[in-house]
Amino acid sequence: MLLRGATSVQGVDGTVHDVRRPVVALCRCDKSSRLPFCDGTHKVIPRR
Repeated sequence: MLLRGATSVQGVDGTVHDVRRPVVALCRCDKSSRLPFCDGTHKVIPRR
């Protein structure tokens, strides 16, 4: 999921992360090592 124009993102644990780019990708598979941001892990995990 792409997020455009945000200045911060709140993770599930309540941690607020500053956004320094105009567009960021948020993780939807919950396997990223950089939650709440996507690190591409979804490309290597098997589909359900």
